[in-house]
Amino acid sequence: MKRKTNSFRKKLLGYFMFFTVVIFTVLWLLQTVFLQSFYNGMIIRNTVKVADKISAESQNSGITSYIDDISRSNSILVFVTDTDGNIIYSSDEYKKGHKFMDDRDEPPFDGGDKVMHFRYRELPDNYAEFLSAVNASESDEAELQSDDIYVYGRLIDYYGSDEKAVLYVGTTLNAVGSTARIIRIQLIWVTLLSIIIAFVLALFMSKSFSKPVSQLNEKAHKLGENGSDTAFDEGFCTELDELNSTLDSTSEKLKKNREFQNELLANVSHDLRTPLTMIKGYAEMIRDISREDEKQCAEDVAVIVEEADRLTALVNEILEYSELQMTDSEAVQNDVDLSEVVSSVTASFEKLYSKDGYVFERSIAESVHVRGNVSRLQRAVYNLLDNAVRHAGEDKWVGVSLSDGSAKAVIAISDHGSGIASDELEHIWDRYYTKRQRSGKGVSGLGLAIVKQIVSQHSGTCKAESEVGKGSTFRIELNKET
Repeated sequence: MKRKTNSFRKKLLGYFMFFTVVIFTVLWLLQTVFLQSFYNGMIIRNTVKVADKISAESQNSGITSYIDDISRSNSILVFVTDTDGNIIYSSDEYKKGHKFMDDRDEPPFDGGDKVMHFRYRELPDNYAEFLSAVNASESDEAELQSDDIYVYGRLIDYYGSDEKAVLYVGTTLNAVGSTARIIRIQLIWVTLLSIIIAFVLALFMSKSFSKPVSQLNEKAHKLGENGSDTAFDEGFCTELDELNSTLDSTSEKLKKNREFQNELLANVSHDLRTPLTMIKGYAEMIRDISREDEKQCAEDVAVIVEEADRLTALVNEILEYSELQMTDSEAVQNDVDLSEVVSSVTASFEKLYSKDGYVFERSIAESVHVRGNVSRLQRAVYNLLDNAVRHAGEDKWVGVSLSDGSAKAVIAISDHGSGIASDELEHIWDRYYTKRQRSGKGVSGLGLAIVKQIVSQHSGTCKAESEVGKGSTFRIELNKET
């Protein structure tokens, strides 16, 4: 099979690769283009937080140790001065205590020739500008920022000082330049390896995803064909498993439909041809021979009418059975007075056939109710009575009974006809069986098949008992309404 350029597998592979490219594009932007801005923003926020912490601890006796610790851990420069710019204390990330040893005449602390002195680093070049900004600020705080340095500070109360002190906190920006270059080189290798891995994974995943879809596509192309059991590996996902089950169900329905069509053509074509041939033949006889003979013409017309009735009945049964077979939804069911249904249908037959000597013996229980569709249950009873009349014996007796059981209602239709052989009983509910095997006494061979279909839709059962030479009894068992 020729693969299409926009196949599901190729589209899925393309989407996976597109997703990979987007992810790595975003990663490159974040790690290179926006890294410096992100870093600077974090450093500035952290510097302000450090100033807040120092300001909160500035009146404690251990403030100098606190400043040393916080400056070293955050890599920042801290100055505390008076408002004239004289250094009170300073600290950075490299020195703690800011002590140095030098030769002096004073007595040494350690008994040697050297003594300890405090010395602070010089104020930065921008301190004067910063101090001016603090003094001019209404909020007693200020900040300076250049391409490389950020400074923040404020006036604070400082331990040991009676006047306000100036807190100066500075840090270096753009410290990630060399780091960014290293990250770029690393990202090149990471990106190349990741794209290769992503392509392999995308190829594998697209193949895994497309395989069940391709199987379902092949199965869909072969719906209804005999021997079209296309393999499908279930378990990939619930939706595809359900779709596979739906296709299997659809395929079975299409097969049954095709079988029904074939059987219809094979078994009904002759039944349709025979009455049509009779109608045409007798019509030609009237035209060519008997039109002058009034009696013969009337007999020929009667044959035409009889064959037309037979043809109409045949077509009606075929259409009715087709409707029952192919409908996708069940008929609306309501409470049905089965006693009324059996009585009314029997009364109709009795009125129609009593003039021909038929006897209908009734035994119908009253107020038997089931849940079902009235018109279809009437059709089922009608077909059973029609079958009994057609196969009644010489006494033309037909028995009709409705019994009311504890859980089921049972309709029984009996006749004293020739009966059915035991090996045929299991087939009499099959469509067309009567027409093919029982000398054509039915109209189409669909009557009992229609009964079975209707009863099945009502979750009931059909049974038949017969003895050759003594007659038959057909039963319908329906669940009573609870």
